[in-house]
Amino acid sequence: MNTKKNPLDRLMYGISFLFDFVYRILEEYSKIVMLVIVLIVSAQVICRKFLGFSISWSDEVALLLMVWMAFISMAIGVEKKLHIAIEMFFKKFPAPIQKILNVINSLVTVLFGVTLIVYGIMMTQASMGSILPATGWPSGTLYIMIPVSGVFICYYALIDLFHLERYRHRELEEGFHKEENT
Repeated sequence: MNTKKNPLDRLMYGISFLFDFVYRILEEYSKIVMLVIVLIVSAQVICRKFLGFSISWSDEVALLLMVWMAFISMAIGVEKKLHIAIEMFFKKFPAPIQKILNVINSLVTVLFGVTLIVYGIMMTQASMGSILPATGWPSGTLYIMIPVSGVFICYYALIDLFHLERYRHRELEEGFHKEENT
């Protein structure tokens, strides 16, 4: 069956492409963020220990990037199914119970993602009126990745819940990794 002729399948492929594309950008962005964190903290240590001065914004920017990295990492963990699980007990249950537990796990993960979206938006909006002292950026920038990660956590949990892997665009991931290796 050619699934691309079905309008619903075309819609699902389109939505999946959008999410997978943006997610791959976030995944690559997270690698850059990690490098920038290391560079900022290293520069701060060198300046403080050897040059006798501190970079005024370094702690604030490093903290902001670490918060962003933590929430991006949660979404990556859900997508790659790296979240904490106790397999030893799970494997001892009969297959029907395992299926039920998988559904419960996906539903709880979606609920967690929705919580991140709702409260992340509330935190971001509530803190946009104040500014970070060293950079002068709105304080809401610290929390902006919370709802973003919530969206991706929900998306990947729903894909798992409804077994929609066939709509994923794995070629996007492969394309990014090919560019890295060249």
